[in-house]
Amino acid sequence: MKITASDQQLLTVLRENARASVAEIARRLKLSRTTVQSRIERLERQGVIGGYTVRVNEAAERGHIRAYIMITVLPKQMASVVEALHGVPEVRALHSVSGPFDLVAMGVVPNVSEMDELTDRIGAIEGVERTTSSIILSAKFER
Repeated sequence: MKITASDQQLLTVLRENARASVAEIARRLKLSRTTVQSRIERLERQGVIGGYTVRVNEAAERGHIRAYIMITVLPKQMASVVEALHGVPEVRALHSVSGPFDLVAMGVVPNVSEMDELTDRIGAIEGVERTTSSIILSAKFER
C-alpha cells in the first residue's frame, strides 16, 4: 500500500475536515475534482482511509475535564484490560505505548469529581497495576 506525497496532502485536508466537498478539496490541492474523487475512492478501497468520525468542538464540551491516563498493566493481562477499557464510554481513545507505561487512555468527563471516579474505576480493573493522570489544560491544535 503505497501512499504518495499527493495522497498525504489529501489525507491532511481530510483530517482537518472530512466533510469538505470534493470541489473544495480539489481547489485546495489544485487538482481536478475527478482526480480527488478517484484518490479518495482508491484510499478507501486500499484501507488507508478506514472510516470517518466526528471531532466535537471544544466549545460543545466547555468545562469538561480531559486527561491522559497512563496505565501500567500486569503481565499477561493486556487483552483483558483493553477489553474492559473498551467498555468505558468516558475513555475516548486508548494507545499502547513504549516507556514506563503500557497504555495511555484519553478520558473525558464533565467535572473533576467524575475524573477522580473514572481514574478509580480504571485502577480497579483486574490486571491494572497502577495509573497516573495528567489533566489537559488546553489543546493548541489537533489534526
